[in-house]
Amino acid sequence: MHDWYMDLRVFTEPQQGATYETLLRVAKTAEELHYGAFFRSDHYLHMGNVDGLPGPTDAWITLAGIARETSRIRLGTLMTAGTFRLPGVLAIQVAQVDQMSGGRVELGLGAGWYEEEHKAYGIPFPKEKIGRLEEQLAVVTGLWSTPVGQRFGFDGKYYQLQDSPALPKPTQDKVPVLIGGHGAKRTPALAAQYADEFNMPFASVEDSERQFGRVRSAAEERGRKGDDLVYSNALVVCVGKTDADVKRRAGVIGREADELKLNGLAGSPAEVVEKLEQYKAVGSQRVYLQLLDLDDLDQLELIAAEVMPHVA
Repeated sequence: MHDWYMDLRVFTEPQQGATYETLLRVAKTAEELHYGAFFRSDHYLHMGNVDGLPGPTDAWITLAGIARETSRIRLGTLMTAGTFRLPGVLAIQVAQVDQMSGGRVELGLGAGWYEEEHKAYGIPFPKEKIGRLEEQLAVVTGLWSTPVGQRFGFDGKYYQLQDSPALPKPTQDKVPVLIGGHGAKRTPALAAQYADEFNMPFASVEDSERQFGRVRSAAEERGRKGDDLVYSNALVVCVGKTDADVKRRAGVIGREADELKLNGLAGSPAEVVEKLEQYKAVGSQRVYLQLLDLDDLDQLELIAAEVMPHVA
């Protein structure tokens, strides 16, 4: 047994170019190797210098399919874009995938930020996104928590629901809700009210410590214990047995090894364990390993063999 534990999860960015079959292969491999979860982004347009071929896949349709092809691994989004779906529809979709998976779903919900993908697919991109996100969280969690046989109503600025039967219910008594981000005030307040997990994406140890502290304070102000929430990070991963392996893997994803060592989880397994220890020291309990080369299942095997035993 080790004196500390960190839940390692696999996090994918399929908008950069991935088929459903590729994602299924990653998810099944992650399950076989005992990673805690398979997560994916929720985007419809690629970013940066890639062609995005063969095109995007929908987050919740993907997770529905994977739910039926796996049996243990947890499934979720970092983060579902609030602009993509009406909250009542999203509550139905996520509840259904939770049923299809036997209760293995987690919902990361964010405001949506990538204006170009909205333009590309005709999705409205409203100015006031955080206020909408707040109402979406209220609606989705409100629908799920309404007892069967009772009705749910909501009269917000952006969304109104009348006399909703608030069905279907998820299989889990409580689908974990993830909220994340760097915002100093509204983000911690939303997390304190609605989140089971707070995620800090692509941030240094120092910035993570600062933001975790803000979320803990906000939770305590609401009468929750700071430890009621799980605190997590998302970091790009690039692990190799040798420096040459690290450099090669970095090149495949269009990054520099030195930059990844600074800003992500890169280097030898021992170096990555040491970096994870630094995040653990500031309160991180879970790390989403952003795997940008979805054909590189060998890297998942290496991490499972030579990193996971030291942290899990």
